[in-house]
Amino acid sequence: MKKTMYLLLTAIFLAFAYLQLNDPDPIHWTLGYLAVAVSCSMAAFGKYPAWWLAAVTAIFGAWMLIASPGIIHWVQQGFPDIAGEMKASTPVIEDSREFLGLLIAFLVMLGMAIDGKRQRRRSVG
Repeated sequence: MKKTMYLLLTAIFLAFAYLQLNDPDPIHWTLGYLAVAVSCSMAAFGKYPAWWLAAVTAIFGAWMLIASPGIIHWVQQGFPDIAGEMKASTPVIEDSREFLGLLIAFLVMLGMAIDGKRQRRRSVG
């Protein structure tokens, strides 16, 4: 079950990375989502390198903090629709979508880091 979930997440994050290729700033987004896809694929096969998971999780956490003014602005504007159109016509739409993508990636990475810690404890004890 867990292997299937991680393989599904791998496919999802590969799709996310692919969709970033037509973005105005594709390099860091594509590489970020690819890092999550690689992490998920490793976890699917029982590989949880602690240094890798910690580093990618920390990067996404810091990236979220940097992007947090955008989501705060979205909340202050009363949660305007960010899904009504594919083209981000205002900065608040783009910033909010980016933050939510970072949040999803961060939560997936955090979950894998916790799962990896549990797996290492089981193998030791």
